[in-house]
Amino acid sequence: MTGLLATKPRPLDVPALAAEALWQELALTPKPGLVDRLNNGSHRDMDHALFVRSIMAITPWFSRFAELGNTHADKPAGEQLRILRPMGMACEQAMYAATNGVNTHKGGIFALGLLCFAAGRVKNISAESLCCEVSNICHGLVSRELAERSGQATAGERQFRQYGLTGARGESESGFATVRKALGQWNGHSLHGLLLRLMAINQDSNLVSRGGIEGLGYVQDYARELLADGWDGEALRRMDNALIERNLSPGGSADLLSVGWVLAAIK
Repeated sequence: MTGLLATKPRPLDVPALAAEALWQELALTPKPGLVDRLNNGSHRDMDHALFVRSIMAITPWFSRFAELGNTHADKPAGEQLRILRPMGMACEQAMYAATNGVNTHKGGIFALGLLCFAAGRVKNISAESLCCEVSNICHGLVSRELAERSGQATAGERQFRQYGLTGARGESESGFATVRKALGQWNGHSLHGLLLRLMAINQDSNLVSRGGIEGLGYVQDYARELLADGWDGEALRRMDNALIERNLSPGGSADLLSVGWVLAAIK
């Protein structure tokens, strides 16, 4: 599916791709531990219909992120998070209003919002230029918001202090290094293959929140075994059942799958 665009990417192509990426991620079935067309995965408060409402609510914001990035394209990258965050929080509120307070796409809003914002800033859009710009925008984010903060620790701060995990902040500051590594190992065909590659290497904070570091290791090992031994729909359904039984949901990898879809589409 690489290089879906027939012409040179334009800034507003990226918001359209971001929205389509969310639809592609939702449609992918089976999706171990995650909401798909077969079941709700390891989630009791989410279903397919809720995700549909969420995507419809947040889609209009992607073009707004790109427009905001374009408006401030002449300002240094290091000043941009302060400019972007209020709009990102407004997008989150639109999501919560559509889902009755359920967090369906907060991670996706963060990652895809950064990509769209970066698209408004860079002159020549490519997967490489977008990732580089996101990294520049998020430079120092882990240090400021995880390493140096004091007081009551958030879940992300606790995971950083205990395990050194940097979560979505670290992934964005790295310019989506995990996604780029997985894309480099992917044949460009089945999105299931890309998802498994992400699950095998992503330090998924959602899995740690649900199952501790052991839960993360379980999912990574399972994904690596399928990649090594071969997999089909039945193998994915068995993995789905195993993750549901353990209440494990690789939501971070689902967010990165959407990022990967966008980057592959414009590569």
